[in-house]
Amino acid sequence: MKNVLITGAGLGGLATGLRLAKQGFAVEIIEKNAKAGGRLNQISKDGFTFDTGPSFFSMSYEFEEFAKDCDIDLPFEYVELDPLYSVNFSNDPKTYFLHKDIKKLAAQFADVEPGFEKKMEKYLRKSGRLFDDTVDIVIKNNFDSVLHYLVALMRVNPVHLPVLARSFWKQVTMNFTSKEARQIISLVAFFLGRTPFDTMAVYTLLSYTEFRHDGYYNVKGGMYNIVEGLLRELEKAGVKITYNTEIVDFEENNGQLKSLIDATGKSRSADIFIINADAAVFRSSVFRRKAFSERRMQKMNWTMGYLTFYLGIKGKLPQVNHHNYYLGTNYQEYALQVMKNPDTPEKPYYYVNVVSKHNPGCAPEGCESLFFVCPVPNLLFKKNWDDRDKIVDSIIHDFSKRIGQDIMPDIISKTIYTPEDWQSQFNLYKGSGLGLSHTMGQIGAFRPKNWDEKFKNTFYVGASTIPGAGLPMAIISSKLVTERVVKFADKG
Repeated sequence: MKNVLITGAGLGGLATGLRLAKQGFAVEIIEKNAKAGGRLNQISKDGFTFDTGPSFFSMSYEFEEFAKDCDIDLPFEYVELDPLYSVNFSNDPKTYFLHKDIKKLAAQFADVEPGFEKKMEKYLRKSGRLFDDTVDIVIKNNFDSVLHYLVALMRVNPVHLPVLARSFWKQVTMNFTSKEARQIISLVAFFLGRTPFDTMAVYTLLSYTEFRHDGYYNVKGGMYNIVEGLLRELEKAGVKITYNTEIVDFEENNGQLKSLIDATGKSRSADIFIINADAAVFRSSVFRRKAFSERRMQKMNWTMGYLTFYLGIKGKLPQVNHHNYYLGTNYQEYALQVMKNPDTPEKPYYYVNVVSKHNPGCAPEGCESLFFVCPVPNLLFKKNWDDRDKIVDSIIHDFSKRIGQDIMPDIISKTIYTPEDWQSQFNLYKGSGLGLSHTMGQIGAFRPKNWDEKFKNTFYVGASTIPGAGLPMAIISSKLVTERVVKFADKG
């Protein structure tokens, strides 16, 4: 029986651990923090409970397939969102509800985007073809070399080639004319950690996943139930997890990794190692690879940072929906300048999740749990966050104005995470929320590999390796790295 040591108990590490345990490997997981989950985590404070990171997920079938692969029942329950979310523009009392039913969606755009239904159907057909022609080939495969990857790309329908030269925003503007439609449809680009203006148009396939293919889902009882469900299954499978253990060094022997050394100096050996820390950051900070030197890391293209804050308030907010986006008046201007001039006080948008709306146990009786997210520069572009309270207060005041209720006096719990916090807690490079961005030179085989360049017994899963960012991508990543580990073990 081969011994596997997984560093990091994020979703990718947990899923990989369960896959390998079910295939007969002896698996141990070590985690820097006191709790599992990575960014998919939870804050419990002052009687309130908050999801710290993702607040909904897509591609539910990937989770179902994962459960089938592991021969278990999916260890959490989820419900489809309808509407997906709501959008409100500054100085406009109208709220748009993003329904998957295109007729219901189109009715809301009748006064600003004539012919919206026909335009949306055309746009989604294009997005659907992109999805169908690329996902199985590009996202759900391992690549042993750049050549292998380029050969795979040649199988993609050449009709999509013009899309490679466009931005997400350009693709959307070719289909819609109003600022309302353009901004709402392009919002999903922010989910990748960049703006619609510097995200490739190929990712308009995400619009298809939103409205046509699978939609979005909430987890009953809160998103952290995904983690808790996996922990129960890992315990049944005999997987040991050790917390409060940060890896800082290593030992090698004859081209293989011999052991990882934690901050206390303890050496941890195994036959096979899997890294669920950021694949670029770990190569840089622990393995100290020249290709991932600090100078080279700074030249890579990283995702934006996130300013997140978590409010427990006294009283209920019946006028606020479950998932909400609030757009400002400078969407394009801010998005184009955010990395160059990060100190503008008005943000292009912020997101509010009323966690307790459908999970009442997340707040005391008569109270609400609120989760705010605002995209901001990472620490490469904004190094000082002493103004965090000022920014947070400005967002709270704007939110209060929009909902017609001043929540400031009712706040009884407040927690703020800046990019500094995301960096220190979860080892995210310069606080970049989703690791390396998804530019042409940082996807597929051009992304840090899920197998180590030097140590034949070392592999990577999750952030900044293939296939990319997001919860379903972590599940797919766990499947891809499991294939590599099994192949390596069979050779041994």
